[in-house]
Amino acid sequence: MPYEQLNLSVPKPILSWANHPLAPKETQMAKNVASLPFVFKHVALMPDVHLGKGALVGSVLATKDAVIPAAVGVDIGCGMAALKLPFSGDIIEGKLKRIRLDIEAAIPVGRGANKEVEKDASNWQGWNDFKHLHSGVQDLNKKANQQLGSLGGGNHFIELCLDTENNIWLMLHSGSRNIGNKLAQCHISTAKELLKLSDRKLPDPDLAYFVAGTEEFRAYWYDLQWAQNYARYNRDIMMARFKKIIEKHLTGGKPIKPLISVNCHHNYAEKEVHFGEDVYVTRKGAVRAQKEDYGIIPGSMGTKSFIVKGKGNLESYCSCSHGAGRKMSRTKAKDMFTLDDLIEQTEGVECRKDKRVLDEIPGAYKSIDEVMNQQLDLVEIVATLKQVVCVKG
Repeated sequence: MPYEQLNLSVPKPILSWANHPLAPKETQMAKNVASLPFVFKHVALMPDVHLGKGALVGSVLATKDAVIPAAVGVDIGCGMAALKLPFSGDIIEGKLKRIRLDIEAAIPVGRGANKEVEKDASNWQGWNDFKHLHSGVQDLNKKANQQLGSLGGGNHFIELCLDTENNIWLMLHSGSRNIGNKLAQCHISTAKELLKLSDRKLPDPDLAYFVAGTEEFRAYWYDLQWAQNYARYNRDIMMARFKKIIEKHLTGGKPIKPLISVNCHHNYAEKEVHFGEDVYVTRKGAVRAQKEDYGIIPGSMGTKSFIVKGKGNLESYCSCSHGAGRKMSRTKAKDMFTLDDLIEQTEGVECRKDKRVLDEIPGAYKSIDEVMNQQLDLVEIVATLKQVVCVKG
């Protein structure tokens, strides 16, 4: 059996695709979720599972008539995008640094925003619905406009990659920026307030939930879908700019038609049908992997990434991992590794090699090869990528 059913005394089974036992805090977090009365059938843990807030990062849960805002998380709609281009790697030799500098000039990173809002961003149809979002974000309209088409910080990145056949790929990782974070925080706060006013007892207040049919559920679900659409379009805008930069360097600006295009969430919730029933599926650090679904599973800034197709594994709720997963905190990574380690571990990659990205050093992440070996029943590998340029927030 490719997964293990954990031997824990909880109402719903926990199926784990990880190749290691859960740490005590991880075990308790998994038990907390599996004890909720509205959790459907079982909880699925992906190979890259690790501590999160309320629910484990790398967990997939299906629920009946309820959703947990903190289980979705604060970077609503965070995910990946990738394009395969009809060129081999030979054509980019000697151009990598200039490409990196052009990317950094064109796409704001960290907490940055666009100085000017381009037409593709300002004309997004989602702005028509902004006035219906939570009152707590109504003062963020201008900032949300300016941040549409920006990367963010942490583990978000933009990469120029080559696959094992020397084909060129463009890849990036980002979410719903500050607006998604604020929407999540507003609704998590509401859920916790409702919990205080009720007689419900939960093992963790971060598991405060909304019940379907209530006004609070309706408001959260509306805002959730809006933020997920914002995140997807945010990736589209950045990818369009990235592609223009590559076209400038490879074809003198002539448009390139991609061979493959992928854009997928890995922090989100959707209505789906599983085991014959309508449920709400929350993927917290997991990618949908229905049959023929394209997905992206990145490693770290010095290791491999994978373009995959789903196998539609029912026990995983048709899901797979969203990356390698951290094996240590950012603080621990900064304490354990030096800049020399970063330079060594990112050898051959055109990227910043300074203290601001030390917490993203490859050594802070689990082995992506081990993670992939644990999910051979979930996905098939379409392409194996290695970055030659990496831009971090």
